[in-house]
Amino acid sequence: MSKILFVLTGADHWTLADGTTHPTGFWAEEAVVPYRALKAAGHEIVVATPGGVVPPVDRASLAAEVNGGQEKAGELARALEEMTELRTPVKLAEVDLDDFAAVFYPGGHGPMEDLAVDAESGRLLIETLDSGKPLAVVCHGPAALLAAIRPDGTNAFAGYRAAAFTNEEEVQGGLAGQAKWLLQDRLSEAGVDVRVSEPWAPHVVVDRNLVTGQNPASSAPVAEELLKLLG
Repeated sequence: MSKILFVLTGADHWTLADGTTHPTGFWAEEAVVPYRALKAAGHEIVVATPGGVVPPVDRASLAAEVNGGQEKAGELARALEEMTELRTPVKLAEVDLDDFAAVFYPGGHGPMEDLAVDAESGRLLIETLDSGKPLAVVCHGPAALLAAIRPDGTNAFAGYRAAAFTNEEEVQGGLAGQAKWLLQDRLSEAGVDVRVSEPWAPHVVVDRNLVTGQNPASSAPVAEELLKLLG
């Protein structure tokens, strides 16, 4: 059994271009689905957040309309309650990568607020990438990659192929016009080779030890690819 580190946002809001805030957090499906897959395979999960705060769930991610009905939404909420690790996160700054076999970042708009500019998260991402250990990131989670800046000023993920929440999905989700910046644009500007697929359809890109998924529907296949790399 290996330990897997789940790095989650500590932000419960996303600051929009006009200075107002949009309630957010982590997207439930993107944490629950990989959690269940990894636990079923016998792995132990440790949750880390900036400052060790309890990660807030985006309440919108528990709505019936985004989960195929109230029954599935209820199942997701119960699964979230069973993730007791969420209640006792460790501080991101105190994480020792040597303790873990792999690192996983779920999304939600929360990472756009905090992990995108979190130096400790950026350090961990660079260390994980350079170690060759599996690193899996899904949906808005790749916002965290923006903080992975090497001493020479370059992004550690420049030149890597990756999937992430797309401009088109942000438009269809209704928030693109209010955003300070769009994830696909920022990653491309940082030198990441963003591979775009159909909106809302599962899409996973694997490049060396980096596994990325485009959207919530990509959570399960991202977990599958992570398990393959863990062997």
